[in-house]
Amino acid sequence: MRDLRHHREALALNTATLGHRSPIEAVIDKCAAHGFGAIAPWRRDLEGRRLADVAARIRDRGLTVTGYCRSTYFTHASHAERQAAIDDNARAIDEAAAIGAASFVLVVGGVPDGMHDIAAARQQAIDGVGALLERARTVGVALAIEPIHPMGAAGRSVVNTLAQALDWCDALDPERQGGLGLMVDAYHVWWDPDLEAGIARACRDGRVLGYHVSDWLRDTRDLVTDRGMMGDGVIDLRRIRGLLEAAGYRGPVEVEIFSATDWWVRPEDEVLEFCMSRLLDVC
Repeated sequence: MRDLRHHREALALNTATLGHRSPIEAVIDKCAAHGFGAIAPWRRDLEGRRLADVAARIRDRGLTVTGYCRSTYFTHASHAERQAAIDDNARAIDEAAAIGAASFVLVVGGVPDGMHDIAAARQQAIDGVGALLERARTVGVALAIEPIHPMGAAGRSVVNTLAQALDWCDALDPERQGGLGLMVDAYHVWWDPDLEAGIARACRDGRVLGYHVSDWLRDTRDLVTDRGMMGDGVIDLRRIRGLLEAAGYRGPVEVEIFSATDWWVRPEDEVLEFCMSRLLDVC
């Protein structure tokens, strides 16, 4: 496995980890100052900003952009709503290209209100991703489907395992033309008994576009906003990275922590110090 101390380019910060409290300019500066080599902004971070200015600042600080977070949900009750989501995501893909992001992260949406057909919701999501694929290829931004823990199937995402996400990739990109893959988020996939096989298949097919780390707290209080700092929970993060790298992955290791009552209320420099320490010692 890589010694991340010698691979600054692989140390990435997802800006959600700091709770979106400071302007993106300050987050970029702190990210670089704490030794990270890459950053993954959220769309909300760039509201009201000139994308060219943000991109220039990222480059000037020696950072690359791993991904751009995240998609509008594709699943809706009406055709008009579904088309509006596709249009919004198309605009976001252009934004991702403008800041030099390698990928656009897709959290596809759950089962729409009033609907009880998860298979139909999944088809809506597949159709939505497929509608964006050529645009993404044209601007050079890969679409990264992120499987979400099954507890989020109703409200957040109807794609819940690596195998399922890979099946979608195969259906939409059978000839492997590129521009489509998945985001492996340890928080969402650590529980999967078929994790090893899923990682091996994803790497073999060249589908892994990134790897997110945080930890699952044993007594988590909220499935979305109570993630733990790496090493504070139950996930064997080093094993998962070992599986990825044994299968050929050499991309970033990106810390993404949603923590409304803990890390989001701590001083940002303290959070970044902990993140860097745990990336090196735990992940």
